[in-house]
Amino acid sequence: MRCAGLSALIFVFAALVAHAENGKYSIKTADTAPPKAISESIRKLLDKQSVQLLSPDGKQLAEVWLRSSVPADATPEQIKNGITYREIKQSEIIGVIRFDQDTADYRKQKVKAGTYTLRLGYQPADGDHQGSSLHKEFLVLVDPAKDTKPDLIDYKEMVELSMKTINTGHPAVFMLFPVPKPGPAPRLEAKAMNHWVLNTREEITVDGKKTGRRIGIGITLVGHAQ
Repeated sequence: MRCAGLSALIFVFAALVAHAENGKYSIKTADTAPPKAISESIRKLLDKQSVQLLSPDGKQLAEVWLRSSVPADATPEQIKNGITYREIKQSEIIGVIRFDQDTADYRKQKVKAGTYTLRLGYQPADGDHQGSSLHKEFLVLVDPAKDTKPDLIDYKEMVELSMKTINTGHPAVFMLFPVPKPGPAPRLEAKAMNHWVLNTREEITVDGKKTGRRIGIGITLVGHAQ
């Protein structure tokens, strides 16, 4: 009976491992030019290398181009201790993403295949959003035809542009995980509740000057609010 029970346990464990391996997403980098749908003023801010998200069966699901450097409003002490998302101004352009097939954002809203700009947004401090996500910083998707300049825009305007982009009453958002100690990047990290997070890092500038510091950026490419 003990042998039979052990054999059954081994079989279940092997099946779970096989299932986990079959469910693994992956990434790879590529020297791919940003989509032509993006305006030149935003394209020139982007890194020359992209990160591609691949499905468990190897199909490309999305491709991300991040800024080569991100401006922050930080003091020397903040720079020394480590930059967080909150030192970056809301609505700042963080990058660009292209989805190769229809997908869903962090709120499970439908996002059509195509290219979008990514701007930084903070979750409103109101009762409507209480406990709706693990973290309060997001990337907001905007139609590049309506987002042609890298300048900061008003929060309300950003929200309205994003809502019009996916034709819903809520902006399209992808949650950001904090990356306090950014290591070698890019890398894909599997987290609880089937969250797959692209961890990368970008150079920080203050008043247009390089600081020699980087901020870790953790983009939830797969995963939804519970």
